Amino acid sequence: MQELQNKPSTDLHKELGEKRETLRKFRFDVSGSKIKNVKEALALRKQIARILTLLRIRKDGEKTNI
Repeated sequence: MQELQNKPSTDLHKELGEKRETLRKFRFDVSGSKIKNVKEALALRKQIARILTLLRIRKDGEKTNI
């Protein structure tokens, strides 16, 4: 989490897109029985949620500073 807080918003948006794409590919692989470790999806979803939370906090912080 600390690592994410130090990144600029543009990098967070880029990483969010990458994580979402990875999760999408993961779901297809699970349905095709290519993946054995299904707990990986939980970790990806948590990372996506953390990024979205940080972006929301930053967006709300910008609104209050106006």
